[in-house]
Amino acid sequence: MPATIQIHVSDELAARLKPLEEDRLHEAIEIGLNRLDLADQTIFDDLNDVLELLSNLPAPKDILSLRPSERLQARIDYLLDKNRGAGLTPQEEKEWGQYEYLEHIVRRAKAQAQIKIQQRNS
Repeated sequence: MPATIQIHVSDELAARLKPLEEDRLHEAIEIGLNRLDLADQTIFDDLNDVLELLSNLPAPKDILSLRPSERLQARIDYLLDKNRGAGLTPQEEKEWGQYEYLEHIVRRAKAQAQIKIQQRNS
């Protein structure tokens, strides 16, 4: 026996869902959940790339030259623009928090790299 759930949605979303047949509604929910999972994986991949680079103990100059990938920068720009306008969804707010944490890690690594360079030049 299939499970029954009750959700509250905006009037706009209800109007979009109403014409869908039951099978299509299941499909829409499944696609949406898969998209959320993919977004979580993208965040993990971005964090993993940075941590992998730092774990290889790169030269300080390499740390200082670290920049976001084009894909990551495009996503950050999208979230910034959306936040200025309509605002972020709870999932996007979670994603933004993870990007802020990633930026914190990179800033700390860059600060330490700068200290090492200054010590070498002293």
